[in-house]
Amino acid sequence: MKDDIKLGGFSNSCQAQQRRMLHMRMLHSSEQDSRPNPVAGVTGLMLGSELPISRHYLIPKTTKLFKKITKILLFMIKNTLSFSQFIHLPIPLVAAIGAAVVSTASMAAGGSIEFTSQDWQVACDNTRTCRLAGYQAENNSEFPVSVLLVRRAGANADVDGKIKLGGAKESSSKALMQLGSRHRISLLINGRDYGETRPFSAAAGNAELTATQVNALLEALTKSSKIELVLRNSRWQLSDKGASAVMLKADEFQGRVGTPSAFIKAEGTAKPNSSVLAPKPAPKLRFVAPNPKAVPSRQRKFVMRSSQLTALMKETLKDADRDCPHLDDKSPWRVSRLNNSQLLAQHDCWVSAYNAGSGVWVLNDKKPYKPTLVTTSATSYDKGKLSSVQKGRGIGDCISQVDWLWTGRAFEKSHESTTGLCRMIEAGGAWQLPTYVTEVKIGK
Repeated sequence: MKDDIKLGGFSNSCQAQQRRMLHMRMLHSSEQDSRPNPVAGVTGLMLGSELPISRHYLIPKTTKLFKKITKILLFMIKNTLSFSQFIHLPIPLVAAIGAAVVSTASMAAGGSIEFTSQDWQVACDNTRTCRLAGYQAENNSEFPVSVLLVRRAGANADVDGKIKLGGAKESSSKALMQLGSRHRISLLINGRDYGETRPFSAAAGNAELTATQVNALLEALTKSSKIELVLRNSRWQLSDKGASAVMLKADEFQGRVGTPSAFIKAEGTAKPNSSVLAPKPAPKLRFVAPNPKAVPSRQRKFVMRSSQLTALMKETLKDADRDCPHLDDKSPWRVSRLNNSQLLAQHDCWVSAYNAGSGVWVLNDKKPYKPTLVTTSATSYDKGKLSSVQKGRGIGDCISQVDWLWTGRAFEKSHESTTGLCRMIEAGGAWQLPTYVTEVKIGK
């Protein structure tokens, strides 16, 4: 096998065309995938599976009382909440605390978190910025809607809010066709009008909430409330189910529990705002463009049989039959040079009903080869930039994405995110909810 074999590329124009086709399918298909997604979140699929494998975990339906009490007490101790403060919380918030402490959230090694409760979710990234997204009730798909609340770390961090209206069904689609940049959307909470949003952005597909609206919304979400977005004669209703648990999880992650700046406030505060965790700087990466025409250090081209290359890469997998079942098939290896001593090798790994993934390895061009696995779920590669983009379900209204960049000696993760719950907001998902971000600089 020669090292100048060209990589199988993925066209950005094809991806854009696929996105448009997904949007049309959401609008017009009568056979939309409306299967319930109790765990929600954006997920990937394993080979041959029709069920999404989530990063989130369901709240246990049954838990022994003493375990619940123990966890709540540990929560109080950890966050210096006295019993008197705890019992003065509104009942829905006590329930939210119970849900939060007995639920398992997805915690990444880089200091990030994902957590979903009913119709709400939170994703906090490695800089401690938290993004909370809420949606319409899962059984209300006629007028899909989502709100995004963003709060950075730090004692004095404000909360920014945006709304996005979905048009997946004919009724909501007709209403959205009337929406232009001159139109504004009204927020009603329990029948009270909190005014119009800032002008709708056709380019972004959303409208920003005013500070007054954000404050009113945050207050409403801590208790049972009817929250509506109104455009002319059409109404989109935002669910409040799960919001308290999600807000509490964000408070916990940012160190706000028991402080005046917490989303969920106890009666009386035990900690000053100065105790809130500060923002963390994003890791810095230096992107180095590969040199496919680099002269090998030993002045010889890389030659290896496909079977040998396959055997070599299998050593990097715990379970090749599960992680990369197509590794033994006859599809060709795609090998290219990264620099004068390292190679990039790719091979198809798996295919499911609506997702696929390729294996990507970095290896030396001579012994010892020392192959290093980057991922078995790659979907595109272009000049040192590697991505895995996977749909959460067939219609593509929710996506997960991981990106890696070549830094001169290795591929390093540069970004990881989802686009929110699968709630028919728009093709590709409603928002970008990163759990890992970096600051990238161009190197030589």
